[in-house]
Amino acid sequence: MIEFGYKVSPDRQIDFEMNSRRVLEFIKKEEPTIDICMSCGTCSSACTAAQTTEYSLFRLILLARRGEEKEISETVFRCRLCGKCMIACPRNVNTRNIVYLMQKAIIKYCSHEV
Repeated sequence: MIEFGYKVSPDRQIDFEMNSRRVLEFIKKEEPTIDICMSCGTCSSACTAAQTTEYSLFRLILLARRGEEKEISETVFRCRLCGKCMIACPRNVNTRNIVYLMQKAIIKYCSHEV
């Protein structure tokens, strides 16, 4: 086989029908401000965990909207709930509560799967 120096990237399509949005629904019941998040990334720029690890709150919210629980469970517990993201948020989203509820949902729904 001839090596050309490149390869076909793996499929990155998201099958929304196969993903469960139970984490997002769990959060929405307790914290409806998640719906006004516009994923601007301001929370991540203020985040202490994001400065030292690969953590991004707006990415976690995006993953919750997509229903990708496995990826959420890999990073959501890096947050220490300091609240800097709440101060930075231009839309006054209760980001600390969202992370707390996301952690609770992962424990409730995915602890046996992870």
